[in-house]
Amino acid sequence: MKTERREKEIYKVTLIGGAVNMLLLVFKFVAGVLGHSSAMIADAIHSLSDFVTDIIVLVFVKISSKPQDKSHDYGHGKYETLALTIIGIALMAVAISIIVKGAIRIAGWANGEVLEAPGMLAFWAAVVSIVLKEAVYRYSIIKAKKLNSKALEANAWHHRSDALSSIGTAVGIGGAIFLGQRWTILDPIASVVVGAFIVKVAFDLLKNGIGDLMEQSLPDEVEDEILRLAAEVPGVTEPHDLRTRRIGNHYAIELHILMDGDISLKEAHDKASEVENLLRRHFGEETHVAVHVEPKNE
Repeated sequence: MKTERREKEIYKVTLIGGAVNMLLLVFKFVAGVLGHSSAMIADAIHSLSDFVTDIIVLVFVKISSKPQDKSHDYGHGKYETLALTIIGIALMAVAISIIVKGAIRIAGWANGEVLEAPGMLAFWAAVVSIVLKEAVYRYSIIKAKKLNSKALEANAWHHRSDALSSIGTAVGIGGAIFLGQRWTILDPIASVVVGAFIVKVAFDLLKNGIGDLMEQSLPDEVEDEILRLAAEVPGVTEPHDLRTRRIGNHYAIELHILMDGDISLKEAHDKASEVENLLRRHFGEETHVAVHVEPKNE
């Protein structure tokens, strides 16, 4: 898919998610305040973080789609990875905030504090959030796979985490409403449990984002596939010294190959180009490939 078209598709998906986040953000805050639910207010803060990350994706995808220039020989793809990392950090901060606030309310309840039961408005706000955010997640993750966008995939998981957060919120609010006053503790307990889950999602995003920024190699199965493909080219033997990394949504591949030392320079160059073209066809035309030719010892 061409860069311009890909960028427009990512923008479209992100804008749809952003519109949903904005609506839920306002609805949740109003429902949380009027429904006297700290869990719903925490859920609204989560939606606010979703809205902020939508803006981050829009800004960084625009930058990452720029072609290579004098100061960026490998293009600007790392900006998309940076966006993924920022989203992970934002999600982690939100999760910790939710856990801390929930823990404070639980401690207060344990010390005899009476927790006010939330209202039905807060419960229905959680139900609406579950339905909308799960729908946006499914739409975003399908598009992320199709467009091979790590930032969009990270944002999709942010939508899913919000849906899961709302499930926990709905359970806590529903239990506090329908089971009586002594069960109002379910509201903050639910927020802590959901917060812990969000920490796991954020950790996975940060692990992938920081790994790519630190030039982490591609998975073993991908590297094995690269070596296998290179060895399939007639006249090429023993591909070795393979170095790989990810640049945004593209791969960077460098490797050495052996060839008959008696062939002409042109033949060696043509064979190396054949290896490069084969790898680009397999992994994408934007793949950076550098092949170093060495003479084979007879």
